[in-house]
Amino acid sequence: MSEKVVLKREINIGGRNLTLETGKVAKQASGAVLVRYGDTVVLVTATMAQNIREGIDFFPLTVDYEERLYAVGKIPGGFIKRESRPSEKAILSGRLIDRPIRPLFPKGFRNEVQVVATVMSVDQDNAPEITAMVGASAALHISDTPFGGPIAGVIVGRVDGQLIINPGLEQSEKSDLHLVVAGTRDAVMMVEAKAAEVPENVVLEAISFGHGKVKEIVDFIEKFREEALSLGLAREKVVFEPGQVPPAIEEAVSGTAKERISAAVKQCIDTKMPKKQREFLLDQIKAELIQQFSETFPEQEKDIEKVVETVEKKVVRGFITKDKIRIDGRALNEVRPITVEVGVLPRTHGTGLFTRGQTQVMSVLTLGAVSEEQRLDGLGVEETKRYMHHYNFPPYSTGETKPMRSPGRREIGHGALAERALEAVIPSVEDFPYTIRIVSEVLESNGSTSMGSVCGSCLALLDAGVPIKAPVAGAAMGLIKEDDDIAVLTDIQGIEDHLGDMDFKVAGTKDGITALQMDIKIAGVTPQILEKALAQAHEARMHIMGKMLEVIDKPRTELSRYAPRIIHTSIEPDKIRDVIGPGGKIIRKIVEETGADIDIEDDGRVFIVAVDPDAGKKALHIIETLTKDVETGEIYNGKVTRVTDFGCFVEVIPGVLGLAGKEGLVHISQLAHHRVAKTEDVVKEGDSILVKAIGYDQQGRLKLSRKEAVPPEPWELEAASQAAPEGEQKRPPRPRANRR
Repeated sequence: MSEKVVLKREINIGGRNLTLETGKVAKQASGAVLVRYGDTVVLVTATMAQNIREGIDFFPLTVDYEERLYAVGKIPGGFIKRESRPSEKAILSGRLIDRPIRPLFPKGFRNEVQVVATVMSVDQDNAPEITAMVGASAALHISDTPFGGPIAGVIVGRVDGQLIINPGLEQSEKSDLHLVVAGTRDAVMMVEAKAAEVPENVVLEAISFGHGKVKEIVDFIEKFREEALSLGLAREKVVFEPGQVPPAIEEAVSGTAKERISAAVKQCIDTKMPKKQREFLLDQIKAELIQQFSETFPEQEKDIEKVVETVEKKVVRGFITKDKIRIDGRALNEVRPITVEVGVLPRTHGTGLFTRGQTQVMSVLTLGAVSEEQRLDGLGVEETKRYMHHYNFPPYSTGETKPMRSPGRREIGHGALAERALEAVIPSVEDFPYTIRIVSEVLESNGSTSMGSVCGSCLALLDAGVPIKAPVAGAAMGLIKEDDDIAVLTDIQGIEDHLGDMDFKVAGTKDGITALQMDIKIAGVTPQILEKALAQAHEARMHIMGKMLEVIDKPRTELSRYAPRIIHTSIEPDKIRDVIGPGGKIIRKIVEETGADIDIEDDGRVFIVAVDPDAGKKALHIIETLTKDVETGEIYNGKVTRVTDFGCFVEVIPGVLGLAGKEGLVHISQLAHHRVAKTEDVVKEGDSILVKAIGYDQQGRLKLSRKEAVPPEPWELEAASQAAPEGEQKRPPRPRANRR
């Protein structure tokens, strides 16, 4: 193959050109595509290992989404000036690509496959994660990997009721929907959405609308591979032959296994057996079957195990699709028993304990100052995040022992889903000037802990007194599809997720959806299935929300006594320096004096944070004093600080923190309604007198008048009335001090 051969093709998507190019860079990878969408450029490579790792019993697919800050002209922050651990956004983008491609590899395939998407240039109108998804599909499709694609993905937004493909930055800011749709030509493979209480029928329409554009991109990738093959730039696919269980083993094991497992499942259904007992019973029967037939077929335990597991899957799925009953005895649309508690922990700012069946989540909320928001060092336009949700999944929640590590991709993904679900109802910083962090601790797990986190977190918000716009609840739907028999399951548990075909999570308020995520294991689902799943999810959500609102139906009117009180005020931006002082000297004094924390934004917004309300009020008083202006025409009760021959200086706004206040000059002519010969005849140092601000001189110095602030005394009125007629010589009244 000549190194000069390059294939480059483009298609118009959402009014912008999407370009695929191969043969120019990274030619040693199994497949490499340089994707450009607008000025966003992502290099995506797909590489397959030729040898299988010994003892591996799963498909080792990894998708790495590599953000490079040079893509947006940034140098990484911090001490080490290079990219290190991937950001949460990068991890979520990698998961976004992984989910639609994983089901399309052959069952039983064990060669390691690695997809690497390196983001090299970003223009904010064209999402790099969607560009990378298309590139991953194209790179896999031109590689020798036995990939059953291609797939494609788009973002669907909605502005003023109009659906838009891949909205730009300005459109995204106005959109009430951010929905990612990925799929093949024939079916939707993955859906993920953040929405502002958008109705189910609109979401369904958006999925269909997005899939229409997905089909166009899939056809484009198909043609790209055909041309690449003709130019020698694509590889022929490896033919994968899955290992077949010997018919003799299949025939010998399946009958006995079906009989024993069916009886065990029936026992679980009849007794509504708890998860751990059920797992123990089924594991014991499977172990006995493997041991029994290993005597007949020695050294073929793996094949026997495959048959037994296949039988178990068919039996459980058969009860659901044929008999319309689940392994715990529930109907297909039945939600497990729910219990709800709030205010569980005495010293935290808000807690919600949500239990649904054997899934239990405690969500704990902490309120902090606006300055405690998370700073983001990524490729997007957002620099901070004020509302954060973190999700922890310890091994004891499933009765297991494992090393406790830092959060994995699954935990980050589940936390992000719960965060999206509640983000739409979080009040603005103007209405509630706090940073909000919620941590969901999974205490027990038997299906849909992410939706349990949504419910627990909503309870924590209400318990903390956060004025959310509406309560939010969530439910996970499942799917069992056996030929033409289809069953949509409400509130799936662990075994139904493991043996089922779909995990469809929907969260929202009574008025609409706020978050949605769909993962599937089969080659897509139809619009009819999605419509049924959304309808059942709405019914479940309303049922769960009803149970929550029985315990707490609105935010508490008072914050926890341990939560900080935040006073929000505003000052003129040019007054910020008066509060901060040289080198931060004044603001440090305020903090030391009051014990309150103070955050000042560039636009003049001031946030005073203090657990003690009196400390906050004291800090507010100091700031108001430091920034208060003397207004012309206003009357003040001031203190005489100095007396001179030409008048006196009066402090009209007292000083704070040992700093001088604001004072002005009362000229001797403005001291009284009569002629004053000596300043001390009217005032002395330390006196409190009323003065009126009458303006500023050319040097910006404040001018005050006592004469205009106090009415004349009777004798002064009398003296004025006895003044000479106009045109005659007037004799000035004698000062009171000279009268006898």
